Amino acid sequence: MPELRRDPIVPRWVVFSPERARRPQHLKSLEAEDGEELCPFCEGREENTPAEILAYRADATTPNASGWRVRVVPNKFPALKVEEPLSRRGEGIYDWVAGVGAHEVIIECPHHETRAARLGTQQLQDVLWAYRDRIVDLKRDARLRHVIVFKNQGALAGATLEHAHSQLIAAPVALPEVQIEIEGATRYYQQHERCVFCDIVHEEQQTQRRLIAESNHFVAVAPYAARFPFETWILPRQHASHFEELSHQSVQDLAQMMHRILVLLDDALDEPALNYVIHTAPFEPAALPQYHWHIEILPRIAGVAGFELGAGCFINPVYPEKATAFLRDRRLRAVAHVP
Repeated sequence: MPELRRDPIVPRWVVFSPERARRPQHLKSLEAEDGEELCPFCEGREENTPAEILAYRADATTPNASGWRVRVVPNKFPALKVEEPLSRRGEGIYDWVAGVGAHEVIIECPHHETRAARLGTQQLQDVLWAYRDRIVDLKRDARLRHVIVFKNQGALAGATLEHAHSQLIAAPVALPEVQIEIEGATRYYQQHERCVFCDIVHEEQQTQRRLIAESNHFVAVAPYAARFPFETWILPRQHASHFEELSHQSVQDLAQMMHRILVLLDDALDEPALNYVIHTAPFEPAALPQYHWHIEILPRIAGVAGFELGAGCFINPVYPEKATAFLRDRRLRAVAHVP
């Protein structure tokens, strides 16, 4: 049974989940040399996954069979379990919470594709809408407080299967990294009476120094204090604290922006391993004037070592301004070569 333990010194929860040790440890461990022969996520092998929670599929097709565009299934090796009852207790000075929650896998396409950049905007739109649908559904569970969506692409980013997929974890506690962001944004709001994320969007649009791309609804920027080389954030241009409040029109625009940035990073960095995460506010309160949901895309071309782990401070060998200029140049070259 999984459980969560709270560190008594720093604001951090740790999930203990022994079942996660049973998952495959190498990217190819469940796949043949060509990557497809034994892949459990490919269309036609639905019996190799748990029963689907959600699927976008063709009319007249049946659940857990072929004919789908995107499928969401429970993770076979969950960090948290939806079946667990919610309980909390103290053990001396320590806090403990039962490992109740949801851990789901979003299978992003029926064919064996390994790079999100090659999915296309319509497929990415379905993926983003699946994120939104699952968050809306999980919010109805009173035991759950917060959700994070994340993608591990490539072995260096933590992936154990090649087939394009992402994951969602819903937890009974507010997730620490987002909570730290909210606390920092709250301090800024108390001092300036403005959302710091809105100010970042405005600043980057004005100066253009770290603005990688923009659209009707979103901007893509290199953060001023980027932790990783070529770290890229996608933020809504208008204030919004919860990802699941996206409209159809915004999802279409976001899919185009995601595709644009993922293709650009693949081209510029020779298809790197990468993670992306969606930081969205906890389920309650319904709106936060000081917080802004966003997507963080993190190419894994520089490792995290002892200094980062011990000091909580990152060493980045590439200035975000240099990364932005490089990506802009690659984008212009790509446009120039379009026949």
